[in-house]
Amino acid sequence: MGIRIERIVLREIRMPLVHFFETSFGRTTERRILIVEAISGGVSGWGEITCGENPFYNEEWTDSAWLIARDYAAPRVLGCDFESAADVAPRFTHIRGHRMACGGIEAAAWDLEARMKGAPLAKHVGGELTEIACGVSIGIQNSVPELLKKIETELQAGYQRIKMKIKPGWDVDVVREVRREFPAIRLMADANSAYTLADADRLKQLDEFDLMMIEQPLAHDDIIDHAALQARLATPICLDECVRTAHHAEQAIAMRACGVINIKLGRVGGFREAKRVHDVARKHGIPVWCGGMLESGIGRAHNIALSTLPNFVLPGDVSASKRYWKRDLIQPEVEVTAQGTIRVPEGPGLGYEVDREFLKRLTVREETCKPGATASS
Repeated sequence: MGIRIERIVLREIRMPLVHFFETSFGRTTERRILIVEAISGGVSGWGEITCGENPFYNEEWTDSAWLIARDYAAPRVLGCDFESAADVAPRFTHIRGHRMACGGIEAAAWDLEARMKGAPLAKHVGGELTEIACGVSIGIQNSVPELLKKIETELQAGYQRIKMKIKPGWDVDVVREVRREFPAIRLMADANSAYTLADADRLKQLDEFDLMMIEQPLAHDDIIDHAALQARLATPICLDECVRTAHHAEQAIAMRACGVINIKLGRVGGFREAKRVHDVARKHGIPVWCGGMLESGIGRAHNIALSTLPNFVLPGDVSASKRYWKRDLIQPEVEVTAQGTIRVPEGPGLGYEVDREFLKRLTVREETCKPGATASS
């Protein structure tokens, strides 16, 4: 049974975070999120375009992604017959970059196909786990005591790993305070490309804190400098922004630029490429985990499905809905057990239902794409 996408509905929604989230890029208090609905035969598949509001994490942002999805990506798949959802991503080959915009549509196609087959998305993409381990990502806080308090709250909630954001001026001394307060927790630091190789001596000081990894310390597009830095560190480097394709993963591993890879569904353009990155890492004995982009429940549900692949052996950033939203887009909302795990839903597709009435209330713009529109070239 193949699929033919008859219509794609793009919606922009606005969702305020329950607490601001700050990285080396800046502080976010409200998310502008693009939701994709792919429709065939009365069945809807759902995806989320996970870019930020500004082109800081990568080149994409909300407004650019809307145009790419509407004018370039959607016209390339509407009305086409696909043997499977795995065949959707190659239709975007000539769109350079903009993987999040394309990936949101690709993910919706996978959900659509899984729902049409009556299969859980996790099993449909090849997942094996029935429960996934969860960690949390804690942004830069106003003070160290605030950070310590938030870490304590998350540990009491059962989360198995703490990721703290760092940047110059909020790094070694802060990590030292965290380690002093919590000597035995699984702890990692995420720099979001805030450093250069000239900072190697300072980053080397982080070795004393027994971190699981330092995530993306150097430039978003520089595997070579990460290899040079990794040679000087005992702590494994985890690459995030640098790895957009399976080929990037092969290069990074060959150069010994990392010991861990973070796979984000949007960053690599959807499930097809995410699975390929996963397989490359697994072949070389490199563990992977699933990173987050402050997604709504739709994107979070996709991350749960992705995290069931067998090499996702480290706790990811997939956490409970209530950490981010007073009310989420899906029913039931994502919950985390007292043991810091999420049970993978067994229903068709995402395994969660979209709250259409709430989605309607949050929507600030909407557009339906139909076959016949000419893809820009």
